[in-house]
Amino acid sequence: MLSLPSLHAALALLVAICMFVAFASNRFRVEIISLMTIGVIALMLYLFPLPQTNPKDGLELAFGGFGHTALVTICALMVMGRGLVVTGALEPAARALGGVFRINNHLGLLVTLLLAMFASMVVNDTPVLVLLIPVMVQLAAGGAMPASKTLIPLNAAILIGGMATTIGTSTNLLVVSIAADLGMQELPIFHFTPIVLMAALICLPYIWLVMPRLLPDNSPEAGHEPRKFIATLRVGTGSNWLERSYEDFKEKLPETFSFLRNPRTLQPGQRLAAFATADALREAGRKLGAAAAPRWLIDRLQKESSETGEDLVEAEMALSGDSRLVGRTLQTAGIRGVAVLGVAQAPSRSFAAPREMSAEARLAEGDILLVLGRESALQEFAQNDALLMLDGARPLPRRRKALTAIAIMGTAVLLASLGIVPIAISALAGAVAMFVTGCVHFDKVGRALSAKVIVLVAASIAIGRLIFESGAAQWMGEVLGYAMAGLAPPFVLAIIMLFVTLLTNFASNATAAAVGTPIAFSLAGQLGLEVEPMVLAVLFGCNLCYATPIAYQTNMLIMAEGDYQFNDYLKTGIPLVILMVASLSVILSITYGL
Repeated sequence: MLSLPSLHAALALLVAICMFVAFASNRFRVEIISLMTIGVIALMLYLFPLPQTNPKDGLELAFGGFGHTALVTICALMVMGRGLVVTGALEPAARALGGVFRINNHLGLLVTLLLAMFASMVVNDTPVLVLLIPVMVQLAAGGAMPASKTLIPLNAAILIGGMATTIGTSTNLLVVSIAADLGMQELPIFHFTPIVLMAALICLPYIWLVMPRLLPDNSPEAGHEPRKFIATLRVGTGSNWLERSYEDFKEKLPETFSFLRNPRTLQPGQRLAAFATADALREAGRKLGAAAAPRWLIDRLQKESSETGEDLVEAEMALSGDSRLVGRTLQTAGIRGVAVLGVAQAPSRSFAAPREMSAEARLAEGDILLVLGRESALQEFAQNDALLMLDGARPLPRRRKALTAIAIMGTAVLLASLGIVPIAISALAGAVAMFVTGCVHFDKVGRALSAKVIVLVAASIAIGRLIFESGAAQWMGEVLGYAMAGLAPPFVLAIIMLFVTLLTNFASNATAAAVGTPIAFSLAGQLGLEVEPMVLAVLFGCNLCYATPIAYQTNMLIMAEGDYQFNDYLKTGIPLVILMVASLSVILSITYGL
């Protein structure tokens, strides 16, 4: 007869359920719920220690997540991802994918999903996602699909690819090694790849076409036209389009870029009046070999940046009525220490004469300047000339460090992929290398890390350990065995998968693997089934971690970039879990003749 759970197991399940309900309600911030969960676990284990433990052990279990290797790994990967962004190392990849996205957004997403899925079969899924997150964010900033609509589908594709081989994730290796210790023959790397690929083929249309529609547009200016600036581009002597006609290069220009007067040909030193977003202005300048400020001024600013160690930053500044610049032109204003790249003119007041649409027009109250300079110089400029600095300052990529950042990330990924060192060590070493080489400035590291993700990781580790060590996971396994007596094999496989999926989404992959694999062996003997499909059901279930942000570290990595809520994972992940469980259980049954 089925026994009741112990007091500690019941309390562990209660805490897990309460945490899930609080997350799903969206009434409280994720950080607050995470910290409260850690506090409740600490208090519970301090007042009612687990058997054969003392209160100090309970505190270590509750707070140990802050020093866990998973948290160190995630933070280090965020730093390395930041290094790739601020050095512009991923711009070529973003441009290549951007070309596909320009043909069609859905085609671009499909190509990205397939590339990510196949890459994660042989490379650990976390580095694959870390490499692609900044690319997708950069594409979104350039006018492709918003990052909030692509990152969850991308993560799902990576997780499916990771489950397709024994080396795809560390969890796969853990399940296979536990099964081998229990007497099952060790599985080759691609032994179950065809099963996963068939399920992926069934689920890909949902990931590709339906998931983005279920996700919100969380881009900073969703529903608003991006601000456009009037600027003057100065063609350099090294342009690849000199003496070429406008028809030759117009297709190369960004969609949000236009000339106020189309040039016939490009000539060295030519000044071109343009109207574009900040990103489009920068991209058009790169392609045409032109600059939105005098080259000598940009060279001087870059020299000052190198000497002081301050990044060059683009910022938008609004003119107040008290600014001395009102009524002057950029050429007569005597601006020093910064470069003004463009002007977004304020709407003309009623009955006022229309303003000339030119970068040389007189400035007016409400105009917004696109300014380049060191952060301290921008602050001084804003204070001295009564300008209001708007949100969204953008550091310019330190492109001279791009190859260094790529080398650091590539080495870290290679070392982890080959199994030479764990991902935690290679990622931490990579983060340190990013600091030492100047790819990431240590005083700016806060921009790379997300406090929400940090406390969420710590809370998920604590709840996972509590479920395992309190006996709650073992009790759930007993319930599972009692409930499956007399069921057909496909339903047995589906229930095992769902049970492990529940564990992996609310505890951890390691907990699910450690609990689920021995249960699969026991159930195979009780029900007279082959061991291998039962173990594969556990392995697949461990990877079906789409439904909550706490299920896997990659889910947490995208949470801040996509500005996701807990419910975004639920409404996109639960249908995918159902699709994968149904597909995999049927394919497993057919493959093994059950």
